[in-house]
Amino acid sequence: QVQLVESGGGLVQPGGSLRLSCAASGNIASINVMGWYRQAPGKQRELVAFITSGGTTNYADSVKGRFTISRDNAKNTVFLQMSSLKPVDTAVYYCNADTVAAVNYWGQGTQVTVSS
Repeated sequence: QVQLVESGGGLVQPGGSLRLSCAASGNIASINVMGWYRQAPGKQRELVAFITSGGTTNYADSVKGRFTISRDNAKNTVFLQMSSLKPVDTAVYYCNADTVAAVNYWGQGTQVTVSS
């Protein structure tokens, strides 16, 4: 089992920045890929970014150049640095962990609201 706890969401003005954190606990050694997804009201959950255990990253086209995902293996934490935020980035952001056994775990989600 893997437990994920997100933090760092909130209200920010357009053009502002936020950093999300996701702390993992439990069977950490089984985690292969960690990522961030988001779900806006009335829309499907979508991938924002992911990072592999080897440090390879991938981003949705909509956030490339604005968001950066990183991983602190010593602290079992993954971060999402979000800059130049837009109202369309408003969503609940979920942390995800994919294990070597292809089991997915999800955090409880953290709300990000971009509004003036």
